[in-house]
Amino acid sequence: MTDVAGLRVGHCTRREPGWLTGATVVLTPPGGTVGGVDVRGGAPGTRETDLLDPRNVVDRVDAVVLAGGSAFGLAAADGAMQTLYAAGRGWPVDEDGGVVPIVPAAVLFDLGRGGDFGHVPVAADGAAAVRAAHSGPVEQGCVGAGTGARAGGLKGGVGSASAVLDDGTTVAALVVVNAFGETCDQRTGELLARRHGLAGEFDHVGLPDAHEAEAARERALAAYAEQPFRPGMATVIGVIATDAALSKAQCQKVSGLGHDGLARAVDPVHTLLDGDTLFTLAVGDRAPVDLAALHALMVAAGGCVTRAVGHAMLAAESVSNGAVDLRSYRDAFPSAFGAPPGGAPGPFALSG
Repeated sequence: MTDVAGLRVGHCTRREPGWLTGATVVLTPPGGTVGGVDVRGGAPGTRETDLLDPRNVVDRVDAVVLAGGSAFGLAAADGAMQTLYAAGRGWPVDEDGGVVPIVPAAVLFDLGRGGDFGHVPVAADGAAAVRAAHSGPVEQGCVGAGTGARAGGLKGGVGSASAVLDDGTTVAALVVVNAFGETCDQRTGELLARRHGLAGEFDHVGLPDAHEAEAARERALAAYAEQPFRPGMATVIGVIATDAALSKAQCQKVSGLGHDGLARAVDPVHTLLDGDTLFTLAVGDRAPVDLAALHALMVAAGGCVTRAVGHAMLAAESVSNGAVDLRSYRDAFPSAFGAPPGGAPGPFALSG
């Protein structure tokens, strides 16, 4: 995500006893950026998404907050707003310098996964994520909003990926994978994103042993059996970004193509139980892109989302705390990384 110049990402991770949640902030440059959103899941938890409708007047976004805690977690955006307000950032509303920070947000369900149902992100966590925001490599895995994430029968988390187009445009995605669906082929254990990487990106990930795939399938079925069949208990949320200059309507369409990428990496996706939501931020101040360049950008956005899901799953770590017992992809399929079937994972490297 931070390959897009001007963007910063910060996490607030809550792993204390009884906690397994957090918040992630994507912070835009001073003055904000154009933003759009596309909500596809049947049970979303969101804030300020109507404002991003191309028919509405506000066209600059100061930050996007992604958080755990289900609807309670939307409070994290309050802390982000207050921190940005204190810095003088926001939409101008009077001649005396009064501003209102524009901070859309989306949340995922992780309630009770740390052991205490009432431990959720609050305003202070959103503020901490803003203060932690930096332009260096994005920390991936079980951090920020992905701390308590679950993906089908496996541990989910935060993932990020980017691409540079032939014309020099950069496109990136950051996703938090907490899906009802699976991110691997339940017949073979193959990571669904694996076939969609850039050259060499997922070469270190092979096909798991058949016995591991069968064991993982049985664990996933057991996990579904224990999971209440209620809406709003899963989702993938994320942010796509580019250094191209786009309108609000174009950002909305980029988010839509991002969901195509999500459908390649999660099966099933956009269910009535998920709240799948993708934002798009356009940081660029260059001339508007032509149709061919816009098409290439949108295709790349979908690819980045697919790859980001893959990196989220590869960076996730197993958790067993009495409330949940979730294996990471690496621990469920060590043979995919060169280890003997059922053995310890082989050499592993993060990329993206």
